[in-house]
Amino acid sequence: MPPSPLRLRAEDKDDLAVLAAAIQDAAFVMGDMAYDPKARRFTAQLNRFRWETARKRGPFERVRSVLAIETVLGVRSRNVRLGVADAAGVILDAHFEAGAEEPGGALVVSLGGGGDIRLEVECIDATLTDLSAPWPTSRRPDHERF
Repeated sequence: MPPSPLRLRAEDKDDLAVLAAAIQDAAFVMGDMAYDPKARRFTAQLNRFRWETARKRGPFERVRSVLAIETVLGVRSRNVRLGVADAAGVILDAHFEAGAEEPGGALVVSLGGGGDIRLEVECIDATLTDLSAPWPTSRRPDHERF
């Protein structure tokens, strides 16, 4: 029986560490990211590597997932081509930097190539939900090779 779709919620730094591990090496295109300032929501559709089922030699899988971050007050980026819809990216990490008035701060998503997306938030409020059935992939991300 295949594993159930992943559904995670992060409301503090410990929760966020678990969510960050699940989205490590997720691939996306910039056109699949959106910020709605009225709803104060940032969303990203991802092709997530399924670390929770990966073995050393496979089989390996990816799954279509959505990352949603709530209470977003603003979005900034560094070394990221946000305006180019078909520009590809890979998530390396996500972490929280506390602000002057907690629980507010910044949720920072670090990307391959040295860029990042910084989301100013009132508090940590993020969800990750798998949307599709998994599909096979021949490669496992290997950070030791680089």
